[in-house]
Amino acid sequence: MDDIELSRLQAEQLILKASRLARLAGSDEVRTWLRFEMTGYNSTDPISLKYMGVTDRWTDYEKKEGYYGPLAQQESTIATYTGQLASMRTPDVAGDYANLAITNVTNSMSAISKTVSRLAGIRSKVLGQLHSFVSEVFYEKQFETLAESIFERWQNGIDVLLAEHCGPVLEKIPSVMSRLAEGDPESVSQALTTCRRIIDSFADSIFPPSEETIELGGNQISLGPGKYQNRINAFVALRTSSSTRRQRIRQNLSNLYERVSTGVHADVTAEEAQSLFLNTYLLLGEVLQLKAADG
Repeated sequence: MDDIELSRLQAEQLILKASRLARLAGSDEVRTWLRFEMTGYNSTDPISLKYMGVTDRWTDYEKKEGYYGPLAQQESTIATYTGQLASMRTPDVAGDYANLAITNVTNSMSAISKTVSRLAGIRSKVLGQLHSFVSEVFYEKQFETLAESIFERWQNGIDVLLAEHCGPVLEKIPSVMSRLAEGDPESVSQALTTCRRIIDSFADSIFPPSEETIELGGNQISLGPGKYQNRINAFVALRTSSSTRRQRIRQNLSNLYERVSTGVHADVTAEEAQSLFLNTYLLLGEVLQLKAADG
């Protein structure tokens, strides 16, 4: 990005570096386009035709006429024509042919200037495409690194808490991951059933069932053996004074529990099942962090 933005390298060098980046990033279309920028375009390849338009190379699209040369050739032409313009002067002549000579030189300068302007536009389009591609890869990788770092720190903390307070829950996680990796409907259903059991086991671990009740949201809530969500919500309510956080966790738990309980039906894809498992994992971690914060 700095090489492009600060004009530190010639266009040919930029294309070579970007081509290597495209290979590392698995961007096949960009690699093909950059190959045309290195060797020249053609009038048959779909990607060549696409980027002839993207880089504004057409002079007559219907006749397939345009600037097919590689970017290095366009830059060389720009340099040559710019040198010619610098050396051109209006002739100091008089007589019958003065006007004709001046007109010819003026027309030549105008034509060359127009060509230079057009080629400079192509160069600008190419560099713009290069910058867009490099920026996309850069920010994508930066986000991946950030997301991995955040999740890794979160995971390390959650695993410690799960192992400390409800080890049996942690032992079931590899089973879920294995079934999700298989991806077939039966495995997905089994994985979601395990997710529900993890939530149930989690509730028993952090808030064992009792005959008592608790007031939540103005209602008396049972804390009996089958009231898993009630007991998790009671645990949360006793450890945070934030009503909005309690409400968010309660709603998330309700939606999650309802969805993993439909695992016996064939309407949950493997992708959604993975999302539901991750949501389960993150939710349990947040709830346990409340206990950690509480001491």
